[in-house]
Amino acid sequence: MDEERDERDVIDPEVVDDGDGPRSGYEKYGRHFSEGGFWEKAAKVALRAGAGLIEKALTLYYVLRDGATPLWAKAAITGVLGYFVLPIDMIPDFIPVAGFTDDLGAIGAAFLIVAAYVREEHREKARLRMKEWFR
Repeated sequence: MDEERDERDVIDPEVVDDGDGPRSGYEKYGRHFSEGGFWEKAAKVALRAGAGLIEKALTLYYVLRDGATPLWAKAAITGVLGYFVLPIDMIPDFIPVAGFTDDLGAIGAAFLIVAAYVREEHREKARLRMKEWFR
Protein backbone atom coordinates (compact mmCIF):
# COMPACT_ATOMS: atom_id res chain seq x y z
CA MET A 1 0.00 0.00 0.00
CA ASP A 2 2.83 2.46 0.73
CA GLU A 3 4.24 4.18 -2.31
CA GLU A 4 7.99 4.61 -2.68
CA ARG A 5 8.96 7.91 -1.15
CA ASP A 6 10.66 10.46 -3.35
CA GLU A 7 12.27 13.14 -1.18
CA ARG A 8 11.81 15.73 -3.95
CA ASP A 9 8.04 15.41 -3.53
CA VAL A 10 7.98 16.35 0.14
CA ILE A 11 7.64 20.02 0.94
CA ASP A 12 9.26 21.56 4.00
CA PRO A 13 6.48 23.94 5.04
CA GLU A 14 8.94 26.31 6.69
CA VAL A 15 10.64 27.19 3.39
CA VAL A 16 7.48 28.01 1.44
CA ASP A 17 7.61 31.74 0.87
CA ASP A 18 5.87 33.56 -1.94
CA GLY A 19 7.23 36.98 -0.98
CA ASP A 20 4.93 37.58 1.97
CA GLY A 21 6.77 35.24 4.32
CA PRO A 22 5.98 31.63 5.19
CA ARG A 23 2.28 30.81 5.29
CA SER A 24 1.00 29.84 8.73
CA GLY A 25 -1.20 27.05 7.40
CA TYR A 26 1.75 25.41 5.71
CA GLU A 27 3.76 25.63 8.91
CA LYS A 28 0.94 24.52 11.16
CA TYR A 29 -0.48 21.64 9.15
CA GLY A 30 2.16 20.83 6.56
CA ARG A 31 4.52 19.45 9.17
CA HIS A 32 1.89 16.82 10.06
CA PHE A 33 1.88 15.41 6.54
CA SER A 34 3.78 12.21 5.88
CA GLU A 35 3.16 9.56 3.29
CA GLY A 36 2.78 6.87 5.93
CA GLY A 37 0.37 8.99 7.94
CA PHE A 38 -1.65 9.82 4.84
CA TRP A 39 -2.03 6.20 3.71
CA GLU A 40 -2.83 5.03 7.24
CA LYS A 41 -5.52 7.69 7.78
CA ALA A 42 -7.05 7.34 4.31
CA ALA A 43 -7.33 3.56 4.60
CA LYS A 44 -8.59 3.71 8.19
CA VAL A 45 -11.39 6.22 7.58
CA ALA A 46 -12.28 5.42 3.96
CA LEU A 47 -15.68 3.89 4.70
CA ARG A 48 -16.65 6.41 7.39
CA ALA A 49 -15.43 9.49 5.49
CA GLY A 50 -17.06 8.52 2.24
CA ALA A 51 -15.89 7.98 -1.29
CA GLY A 52 -16.06 11.66 -2.33
CA LEU A 53 -13.69 12.89 0.37
CA ILE A 54 -11.24 10.03 0.00
CA GLU A 55 -11.13 10.23 -3.80
CA LYS A 56 -10.38 13.97 -3.64
CA ALA A 57 -7.67 13.39 -1.01
CA LEU A 58 -6.11 10.64 -3.12
CA THR A 59 -6.22 12.82 -6.23
CA LEU A 60 -4.48 15.62 -4.35
CA TYR A 61 -1.86 13.14 -3.16
CA TYR A 62 -1.09 12.15 -6.75
CA VAL A 63 -0.94 15.81 -7.82
CA LEU A 64 1.56 16.34 -4.97
CA ARG A 65 3.72 13.46 -6.21
CA ASP A 66 3.81 14.82 -9.77
CA GLY A 67 7.11 16.55 -10.56
CA ALA A 68 5.29 18.96 -12.90
CA THR A 69 3.22 20.41 -10.05
CA PRO A 70 4.57 23.83 -8.99
CA LEU A 71 6.00 24.31 -5.52
CA TRP A 72 3.23 26.63 -4.34
CA ALA A 73 0.59 24.04 -5.27
CA LYS A 74 2.55 21.28 -3.53
CA ALA A 75 2.75 23.46 -0.44
CA ALA A 76 -1.02 24.00 -0.44
CA ILE A 77 -1.64 20.27 -0.88
CA THR A 78 0.87 19.37 1.83
CA GLY A 79 -0.90 21.72 4.22
CA VAL A 80 -4.38 20.36 3.55
CA LEU A 81 -3.27 16.71 3.64
CA GLY A 82 -1.43 17.49 6.88
CA TYR A 83 -4.71 18.78 8.28
CA PHE A 84 -6.46 15.63 7.03
CA VAL A 85 -4.07 13.29 8.86
CA LEU A 86 -4.11 15.37 12.04
CA PRO A 87 -5.90 13.32 14.73
CA ILE A 88 -7.46 16.41 16.32
CA ASP A 89 -9.05 19.07 14.12
CA MET A 90 -11.86 21.63 14.14
CA ILE A 91 -14.59 18.98 14.11
CA PRO A 92 -13.34 15.67 15.56
CA ASP A 93 -13.63 12.87 13.00
CA PHE A 94 -15.38 10.52 15.43
CA ILE A 95 -18.52 12.71 15.54
CA PRO A 96 -21.18 10.98 13.40
CA VAL A 97 -22.18 12.77 10.18
CA ALA A 98 -20.36 16.05 10.96
CA GLY A 99 -16.93 14.57 11.76
CA PHE A 100 -15.43 14.91 8.30
CA THR A 101 -17.14 18.12 7.13
CA ASP A 102 -14.13 20.28 8.00
CA ASP A 103 -11.82 17.87 6.16
CA LEU A 104 -14.13 17.90 3.14
CA GLY A 105 -14.22 21.70 3.14
CA ALA A 106 -10.44 22.02 3.38
CA ILE A 107 -9.77 19.37 0.75
CA GLY A 108 -12.45 20.81 -1.54
CA ALA A 109 -10.93 24.29 -1.26
CA ALA A 110 -7.42 23.00 -1.98
CA PHE A 111 -8.77 21.01 -4.92
CA LEU A 112 -10.20 24.21 -6.42
CA ILE A 113 -6.98 26.14 -5.79
CA VAL A 114 -4.81 23.60 -7.63
CA ALA A 115 -7.41 22.49 -10.19
CA ALA A 116 -5.28 23.65 -13.12
CA TYR A 117 -2.66 21.04 -12.17
CA VAL A 118 -5.05 18.10 -11.67
CA ARG A 119 -4.60 15.82 -14.66
CA GLU A 120 -6.59 12.81 -15.75
CA GLU A 121 -3.74 10.50 -14.72
CA HIS A 122 -4.06 11.76 -11.12
CA ARG A 123 -7.79 11.10 -11.16
CA GLU A 124 -7.27 7.65 -12.66
CA LYS A 125 -4.73 6.64 -10.00
CA ALA A 126 -7.19 7.80 -7.32
CA ARG A 127 -10.03 5.82 -8.94
CA LEU A 128 -7.90 2.67 -9.07
CA ARG A 129 -7.05 2.99 -5.37
CA MET A 130 -10.73 3.59 -4.61
CA LYS A 131 -11.66 0.35 -6.41
CA GLU A 132 -9.23 -1.51 -4.15
CA TRP A 133 -10.72 0.00 -0.99
CA PHE A 134 -14.41 0.09 -1.94
CA ARG A 135 -14.88 -3.30 -3.60
